[in-house]
Amino acid sequence: MSKQIKKILTAVLLLAVIGGLAYPKVKPLFGDSSAQESAASGGPSVIAVDVVELEYEVIEDRIFSSGTVQANELVELSAEASGIITEILFEEGSEVNRGQLLVKINDSELQAQKQRSVYRLTLAEQREERQRRLLDRGGISQDDYDATLNELNVLRAEEQLIQAQIEKTEIRAPFSGRIGLKYVSTGAYITPATRIASLQEVDPVKIDFSIPERFISRVTVGDRIEFSVQGVDSTFTGEVYAIEPRIDTQTRTLQIRALSSNPENRLFPGAFANIVLIMDQIGNALMVPAIAVIPELNSQRLFIVRDGRVERRTVQTGIRTSDRVQILDGLQRGDLVLTTGLLQVREGMEVEIGNRIKSTEL
Repeated sequence: MSKQIKKILTAVLLLAVIGGLAYPKVKPLFGDSSAQESAASGGPSVIAVDVVELEYEVIEDRIFSSGTVQANELVELSAEASGIITEILFEEGSEVNRGQLLVKINDSELQAQKQRSVYRLTLAEQREERQRRLLDRGGISQDDYDATLNELNVLRAEEQLIQAQIEKTEIRAPFSGRIGLKYVSTGAYITPATRIASLQEVDPVKIDFSIPERFISRVTVGDRIEFSVQGVDSTFTGEVYAIEPRIDTQTRTLQIRALSSNPENRLFPGAFANIVLIMDQIGNALMVPAIAVIPELNSQRLFIVRDGRVERRTVQTGIRTSDRVQILDGLQRGDLVLTTGLLQVREGMEVEIGNRIKSTEL
C-alpha cells in the first residue's frame, strides 16, 4: 500500500513541475478578454513612425577605383651619335617647342666632310651640264653622258649621308612639352646610353586605372571620371578615351585610360589618384534609405503609409550607394516609406507619422 502512495505522490509532483514550467508560455492564451479586445482595436497600440516622402532626383552609377597620373607624352632624351657636347640650349624645367634644338654635339669633322662633298658636287654638276649640251649636239656618246650623270647622283647621295650624320649630332624636341632636370654638362662625352634629360607633355595628362571584370559591359569610351590627388584640394574631371581589349588574367581587372586637362600644371605625372568612374546618369530616380528595404528569399519589400495605415510593397531595386537604394518598380513619387518601427508594424496597422522628410533631403 505504501508503494502505491509513493507512486501517486511522485506522479503528482512530476505534473506540478511540468505545469510550473509551461505556465508562462500558455498564460497569454488565457488572458482576459478586455486586453485582447484592446489590442485588436488598436487603441493604445498605435505607434509613431518616421517616413521619407519620395521625390525624383538625379543619381549617378559609380565605380570607385585608384590609379596613377601619367604624362600624355614622355621621352628620355638621348643622342644617336657619340661625341663631346658643345652646347646645351635649354633651361631645366622650361617649356620647349617641337623641333627646338636642345643639345649640340661636336660635328667639326662631319662639317669638313660636307664642305668637301659640296665642292665635288659643284664640279660634277658643271661637268654634267657641259656634257648634256655636247650630247644634244652629238659631241659625245650616250654612255659617256650616263657615266657622268651617275657620278653626280653618287655625290648627291654622299652629301645626303653626311647631312644625316650631322643631324644625329643634334638633339631636338620631338614634341612640345616641359623639360626636366639635366644630367650632363657642356664638354661631357656622351654616348647613346647617356641620360640627358626627360621631356614630358603634361597638358593634358593621362589617368590609368582598372576596374573589376564584372563591370566590363557597363563602361564605354566617353564615360566621365572624377578624381583627386594628394596635396591638391580640388576635384578634377576627365573622360575615358581608351579601354584595354583584354582582361588581366592575374588581377581579373580591365585596364582603362582617361584624359584630363592640366592647364595650370597642378597634376604631376606619377601621382596617386583616387578615382570615381561615372558610368551612367539617371534623371528620374527614386531613392530610399537602405535601412527601409527588407530582404526576403526571392524578393525585397518595404512598408509605406497610406491614409494612416501600413501597406506592404514588394519592390525591385537598382543602384546601391553606401546608404541608399534605387527603386525601379513598386513605388511612385509621393509615397511615404517607413524608416522606423519596421519590426513592430504589420500590414493594415494604424500608425502615426512623426518625422517626415523628402528623399532629396537625405
